[in-house]
Amino acid sequence: MADTLTYYSREALTFFESTVSVDLSTIYEPFLAHLPTGGLILDLGCGSGRDTKAFLERGYRVHAIDACPELVAMAKAHADNTKQATIEHGTFDEIAAESKYDAIWACASLLHIPIAQLPTTLDKIWRALKPGGVFYLSFQHGQGERTLEERHFTDTDEPTLRAWLQALPATQNIETWQTPDARANRSTIWVNAL
Repeated sequence: MADTLTYYSREALTFFESTVSVDLSTIYEPFLAHLPTGGLILDLGCGSGRDTKAFLERGYRVHAIDACPELVAMAKAHADNTKQATIEHGTFDEIAAESKYDAIWACASLLHIPIAQLPTTLDKIWRALKPGGVFYLSFQHGQGERTLEERHFTDTDEPTLRAWLQALPATQNIETWQTPDARANRSTIWVNAL
């Protein structure tokens, strides 16, 4: 994970510029349909703050974290850190809340966790979700682990992602689907789960 964080610290501005304007509204809508008005969302690995800003604009409250201090600063500036949002430096391991959030959004962030650590990480995140809450996560399509530009990636397919989620207590109505990368000139296929 150290090399992954070093990469994001060094490439923070490039990453910000390449992701901040990506339109994910087709994924926001099914996710937000399950939330109460003004509900509290945990944005895990908020990166540029793009999703935090989109949720704030739709009237939700957001607690966002990212492990890269440079991206946290950019997300605060982009998402307008208002009374409805808290954007902080933090890691998945530091999540201690239980039954706090109406929803958890982990868009392209858990893919940096090694497979061996995923069950523990998913369990910790799951405990932070209120009963009846909604959890969105996405990974690049594939199988196994790899390193690309110093970053660790865990890739998965729909059956494997479904199995990871079914291992969590009291999961219901697991939906999985694939989407093409929303960024221009990218051929990545994403595996999504709700």
